[in-house]
Amino acid sequence: MSVTAPGEAPPLAPGTRPVPGYEILAPLTRTGWLDVYDAWSEERACRCVIKVVRPDRRGEERLRARLLREGRWLRDFTHPHLVRGYETFESPEPLVVLETLTGETLSHLLDRLRRRPAATDVALLGVQLCSAVHYLHGRGLLHLDLKPSNVVVDRGHAKVLDLSVARPPGPAPAGLGTCCYLSPEQARGGPLTAAADVWGIGVTLFEVACDDLPFDCGKRAGAADGRDADSQDEWYPQAELSAPPVRSRRRLPAPLAAAVDACLRPDPAARPTVAELAAALESVVGEGQPPG
Repeated sequence: MSVTAPGEAPPLAPGTRPVPGYEILAPLTRTGWLDVYDAWSEERACRCVIKVVRPDRRGEERLRARLLREGRWLRDFTHPHLVRGYETFESPEPLVVLETLTGETLSHLLDRLRRRPAATDVALLGVQLCSAVHYLHGRGLLHLDLKPSNVVVDRGHAKVLDLSVARPPGPAPAGLGTCCYLSPEQARGGPLTAAADVWGIGVTLFEVACDDLPFDCGKRAGAADGRDADSQDEWYPQAELSAPPVRSRRRLPAPLAAAVDACLRPDPAARPTVAELAAALESVVGEGQPPG
């Protein structure tokens, strides 16, 4: 299936060697600013994933810097619930090499499943997301784009992807992230704290549990580019409306429902900390099953 629209520069052809030691096997996807490829690493004798800035956007220095920054973070970070970065290259064009993950994105899994995940599986996913987010926060970063398409799951083990909009706590432009998954403070713009990622965990668990989002964002719900400050004039329902209780969409154990609802409180100060959320979710998983 083609990943290009009419008039766009085509992706790199299979067999292309964008940098020494790596060969393109096939294009995987094209976002608003990136091309992503299935590739072969000669040094490791295994498949890998390569991310490059799209040809039509290579002149934008902020995108080049953004890609390299993400690649360096993922190369330096070591956590079982974060995708691993192998290398970054600055020339001839910025390029990031990542591990190839087995499994599937959470969004793909939800589309494929005939039944909604069990409550304990939802809670276990939340524990793993809390673990990854706790690590990022300890490194001084907020993820700011947690959503099912940025989580890969393989036999119950989750890994978080995409640090392209991650940044330290502090001021941020309105609309940073992906529309329906933004916390109210991300939607409005202004100071961001760890509470924004608690919202991201909560809205992801809401969607996993209910196969639905708490807010109707129309066509924008499918946006997956983790936008910068390009959407300041858009209206976000979560900036003005409260999230419905998760039990209005699905009957869940009261402790799990309370944990998800607490994540989606409009006031960042009223949300639980990552540690408090993890503890609440671990109680749902149960003492007999390790949190992963």
